[in-house]
Amino acid sequence: MSNTNPVRTGFAELNGTTLYYEVAGAGHPFVLVHGHLLDRRSWDDQFAVFAGRYRVIRYDQRGFGASGLITQGESYSDRQDLYALMQFLGIESAYLMGVSGGGALAIDFTLEHPEMVDALIPVTAGVSGFRPSEEVMKKHPDVVRMYTSMEEAFEKHDIARAVEISLALWTDGPGRLPGQAAPEVRERVREMTTRNWERPDDEAQAQTPPVPLEPPAVGRLSKIGVPTLVILGALDGPNPLDRLAVEIPGAKKVIMAETAHHPFMEKPAEFNQLVLDFLGSLKS
Repeated sequence: MSNTNPVRTGFAELNGTTLYYEVAGAGHPFVLVHGHLLDRRSWDDQFAVFAGRYRVIRYDQRGFGASGLITQGESYSDRQDLYALMQFLGIESAYLMGVSGGGALAIDFTLEHPEMVDALIPVTAGVSGFRPSEEVMKKHPDVVRMYTSMEEAFEKHDIARAVEISLALWTDGPGRLPGQAAPEVRERVREMTTRNWERPDDEAQAQTPPVPLEPPAVGRLSKIGVPTLVILGALDGPNPLDRLAVEIPGAKKVIMAETAHHPFMEKPAEFNQLVLDFLGSLKS
């Protein structure tokens, strides 16, 4: 499989912002959506590999990486940003994969624009409108404690501490001791998260969230009508798709052992093969 596909980069001016994007390969379009601790570089172990078979697009969402700032008080929609980017790139429909908050975006986009999604791959994804029950929260006091500590660090503008807590919560995962994830993965996540949280619009992001999908995805997953592969990490915190995946008609679910919230970074070869096998099966 060739990893020498030329990469086209650019900035798309759309919806009052600028989105940085990269495109490589040829074939069916395949859009990669990063998580909200990360940016498009989190897909470094996937981008060239998938470009050997598909036309792969990765981009920085508004407020992340090299893309435009969020202006406090100005409404925007991540779903419409993705829609406009696909239009800008001449993509009528694509395979769509997103991780964490990007996975929630991918699910919402599929519900809002079903004609533009040919297959859906949510990875350790959230589900818009989902709220954990009191019972779940009581079962995971360590997760609640880490969330609280992270919020306290943010209130004190202690970004370094907030990032360190997020690494323990997400990259290590509550199923491992802090620092147990591979050092190179932790450092990649640390760099991207720190960059995001030190952006000048970080406070604007907190106070001006994107326009939500109405009604939200929770309770509507049965409306998803495209082939779906749900990928989870065995050491990740409680994830709604672990339980809700059964609501997506025909969805396949894989739980990757010895990984937490970023299985595609921890075990890229295994992850990539899962995705390629799934997408390859759609041709038959």
